[in-house]
Amino acid sequence: MRFGLFYEHQLPRPWSDGQELRLYQDALDQAEIADRVGFDCVWAVEHHFLEEYSHSSAPEVFLAAASQRTKRIRLGHGIVQLPPAVNHPARVAERIATLDLVSNGRVDFGTGESSSSAELGGFGVRRAEKRGQWQDAVDAITRMFVEEPFAGWSSEYLRMPPRNVLPKTVQKPHPPLWVACSRRETIQFAARNGIGALSFSFVEPEDAGKWVDEYYRIIASDECVPAGFAVNPNVTVVLPMMLHEDEATAIDRGIDGAHFFAFALAHYYGPTPHDPGRTNVWEEFQERRESRGFSREQIIANAETLNVNVGSLRGAVGTPAQVIDLIQRYESVGVDQISFVLQSGPNKHEHICESLELFGTAVLPHFTEGREEREAAKAERLAPAVEAALARRDPARKAPSGYRIDEDAEVARASRSRRPLGVEVRAAGRRRFRQGFYNLVHGRTDEQIERRFGPSAQRLFFAGMARAFDPSAAGGFTGELEFQLTRTTWTLVIGENRARAHPGPASDPSLALIVKTADFLRILAGDANPATLLMDGDLELRGDFDLAPRLSEMFGGPSPY
Repeated sequence: MRFGLFYEHQLPRPWSDGQELRLYQDALDQAEIADRVGFDCVWAVEHHFLEEYSHSSAPEVFLAAASQRTKRIRLGHGIVQLPPAVNHPARVAERIATLDLVSNGRVDFGTGESSSSAELGGFGVRRAEKRGQWQDAVDAITRMFVEEPFAGWSSEYLRMPPRNVLPKTVQKPHPPLWVACSRRETIQFAARNGIGALSFSFVEPEDAGKWVDEYYRIIASDECVPAGFAVNPNVTVVLPMMLHEDEATAIDRGIDGAHFFAFALAHYYGPTPHDPGRTNVWEEFQERRESRGFSREQIIANAETLNVNVGSLRGAVGTPAQVIDLIQRYESVGVDQISFVLQSGPNKHEHICESLELFGTAVLPHFTEGREEREAAKAERLAPAVEAALARRDPARKAPSGYRIDEDAEVARASRSRRPLGVEVRAAGRRRFRQGFYNLVHGRTDEQIERRFGPSAQRLFFAGMARAFDPSAAGGFTGELEFQLTRTTWTLVIGENRARAHPGPASDPSLALIVKTADFLRILAGDANPATLLMDGDLELRGDFDLAPRLSEMFGGPSPY
């Protein structure tokens, strides 16, 4: 088992001069302590425009600074957003290689697509295209690491002529690749691409074990075709942590930070309205934490086994003995690394430092003996599968013979790849429709909404959902989804590549949603959060609960993760 620190660089309001400076300087001090006491990796996210939740928009700078304050700890991008509108692939390759050089080969390269509306909208990235952009960028970037010169790229999302992308990484063929994962399907996706799974799903150890088993089954199968030129078979989970010898003290110091982390995550990755520069997420958290399931009173010091999700994301907030037990449960099911979030919400720097020191003396020694031998045995066991997987990967290419830089011709080719205006017009039309629908629903009573949107209007909505179905977000699911509304029932039949809607109940629903018509339409309009409705008892789910978090993305909406 390996251990990491995970940084969002959270900064709840109210803000004052110098707070961001202190936030970053404290984080560097913490990274230095983590390096000294034996942590294995420090991870930093890349997020943009997510006020209070994450002020970490340039993780490569933070990690470069950390590289000069540390000696052995690895430096993980958790993750780099790969849509080209956010980060051009060549710039990503250059930054990763430079960080690998200044850190003397200590980089882990985590990748992701981005999912928040604030970021996708801010950079003009279409949600339906972000997975394709990720796949395209990973393939191009890893080729930039190994091809000399890079042989060029021409795709729907990226057009780039041959260039020698410099510098090259210390680690060969490139740093270990990871991808952000939030549910079972993305864990499978990581395995199929031969990439480490960086999981943010906060699952209990016993549930994580099922994911780990499936991950390694795919790694060892013909399904694994590496996205890069090396395979990184590892699974990491992320958990909140605050450590103290006295359980009540650990809870008092750490539970608000753990709860704010989860609340702010739901704020930005759900339909909650946000006004840039004005919405106060911390204030909303304090006002709504109990109604959202984050009551402080439900977290009781009882010296019993920690449960990750019971008590709304307590995680590893407790005593050394409790955290040792929790880690052992993850280790027993095959999890390779746990990365802890300590710098979250209002958590204090001095308490974080004390927790790191205590972890190094009271927890870490229980997991270091024989670790290298176990990892070597794992590598030997997987070596044939890794070799077979790499043989399925398309090899590095050679640039066209005699290629010479020609600015005018290259710019002309790039301009021809731009999308037609009609695509932009249709996208703008969809945005206007959604805003108009929100205006019709917002502030209206249940009776007003149901009177305005009867069965005929509902038919149009469900037909629209069927047309918006995205097979890539379904994770291979086929079956029936049933929606029991106030006076009507509708069914969506999901096939491999398309969906269709019909009135009436399903014959064998995989998942049934029971909700008032008005609340269902509020969800569609972005005026209600399904998680809140579920916790308040206004939304009932029957069947496969794992399907529920996927529904939004399956039908063209934002990811809940």
